[in-house]
Amino acid sequence: MGAGFLLGFSLILAIGAQNAFILRQGLKGEYVLPLVLTCAISDALLIAAGVAGFGALVLAFPLVVSLAKWGGAAFLLVYGTLSFRSALRANDALETSGKTATSIWAAVSTCLLLTWANPHVYLDTVVLLGGISAQYELQWAFGSGAIVSSFVFFFSLGYGAKLLRPLFTSARAWRVLDLIVGLVMWTIAAKLIFG
Repeated sequence: MGAGFLLGFSLILAIGAQNAFILRQGLKGEYVLPLVLTCAISDALLIAAGVAGFGALVLAFPLVVSLAKWGGAAFLLVYGTLSFRSALRANDALETSGKTATSIWAAVSTCLLLTWANPHVYLDTVVLLGGISAQYELQWAFGSGAIVSSFVFFFSLGYGAKLLRPLFTSARAWRVLDLIVGLVMWTIAAKLIFG
């Protein structure tokens, strides 16, 4: 279980589109619980599929990965553009009035797109973790460790973001974050397209 936890944690630790979105929502305090649950449950399903042997199925049908690649790249380019636009226009600091900018359905839908339209999620969780789990006598223990790491990571990121809230009372800090998020999104999109 420990090996699965460490490998799973290392795979999701790198800042990506999904993590940047959860960080932003955690800073705003908007829909944190449904979003971290969406990410962690999605990862759990994908890891379970990999451990059950579906990694070979994904490799057998590369069209699935190709569709996720192009759809994910298009979505990330649009999301990155919106982040850049927000960085250029934003004059507001973190609002603590409890008012939310989007609906829970819009936030969860964005989270689902960032998760399921990312081809790397299939390669990392289904193919890589699934393949490595085959080397262990107790494959489900390895997979369970990876699933636990996902829950620990997303809950820590979503709820730990509140520790950074004092920094984000400045409009400038939000602009910098939006620029970083935009760059992350466009970089990942470019890697999908050209990599």
